[in-house]
Amino acid sequence: MSERGALRVRLNRLAREVAKFGAVGAMGLLVNMAAFNLLRHTTDIPVVRCSLLATLIAILFNYVGFRYFTYRDRDKSGRTKELTLFLLFSAVGAVIENGVLYTATYGFDWDSPLQSNFFKFFGIGVATLFRFWSYRTWVFRALPAREAVQTAESFLEQRRAEEQPDRVGSGRVGRG
Repeated sequence: MSERGALRVRLNRLAREVAKFGAVGAMGLLVNMAAFNLLRHTTDIPVVRCSLLATLIAILFNYVGFRYFTYRDRDKSGRTKELTLFLLFSAVGAVIENGVLYTATYGFDWDSPLQSNFFKFFGIGVATLFRFWSYRTWVFRALPAREAVQTAESFLEQRRAEEQPDRVGSGRVGRG
């Protein structure tokens, strides 16, 4: 495959990954914002704590989506390590996300419902960039190249075996 073709394949894979990540992320955003507004308007919990609880709910939702949809083809051998790393990087993302809201609310006294929603949304956007990088780099790692090559080779061998004409049925047997 040419260098240009290989680049096109990698870019197509990345585009599919970004689309899947975005689909799960969009659903997680809805879960996060709905939980945030429900908590904010139905409880007396302070705004940033409501946001942290909503973020936690969305993190749990997103793990299921990422593991079983976006990164379902990735290495599944170390689930405990994967979950630990996911929670670690999600916690960093939560600090980024809620740090933006905290700064707006307590640093600038911007805490009307519209302002809170805007800065919650903005914080999610900033944290999403970090999460995408960290999840794909450290949490949902691609299968090692050796395994990928072995899988591809066995697939190609199977295809070749299917494409070869059947020697017995080809009319060559019995002619002498």
